[in-house]
Amino acid sequence: MGKTFIQKIFEQKMGKPVNEGEIVFVQPDYILTHDNSAAIIKKLSQVKEGIKVKYPDRIVIVLDHVIPAASAKTANNHKEIREFVKAQHITHFYDIGRGICHQVLPEMGLAKPGSIIVGSDSHTCTYGAFGAFSTGIDRTEAAGIWITGDTWFKIPQSYGRKEWRISCR
Repeated sequence: MGKTFIQKIFEQKMGKPVNEGEIVFVQPDYILTHDNSAAIIKKLSQVKEGIKVKYPDRIVIVLDHVIPAASAKTANNHKEIREFVKAQHITHFYDIGRGICHQVLPEMGLAKPGSIIVGSDSHTCTYGAFGAFSTGIDRTEAAGIWITGDTWFKIPQSYGRKEWRISCR
């Protein structure tokens, strides 16, 4: 059987063959977060005050979930995110009114074929429509990737057409 879509993307990224079931460490092309970035920033400060992100050009933050701010707490979170973006030199920051994060990434040319995108939103997988491997992660994982620049994946098993028909009966 040939290589799967995911194997091809990870092999291109890693420069070596990967097998189904193998655990691989990779640096995602982009890490998407949104208004939940305030919680991620708090996690970073718990690790170490003044910590720097490893790849500010790979972080994408879009303020789109609670806009306009519905409370003073949310407004303060947005302010904290803006200050963090400036201090960390985050390249891809899209403030209120730019659009929904899942629309912004493709429009800005960030969701492209062969890329690996992770995001702290369950809809991150929609970038598969653009030929990217994309998946949702939690806030703690996002914080870890902001610091280290990489994460791990288990290359999934693929079922051929024959196996799929049998398992769906």
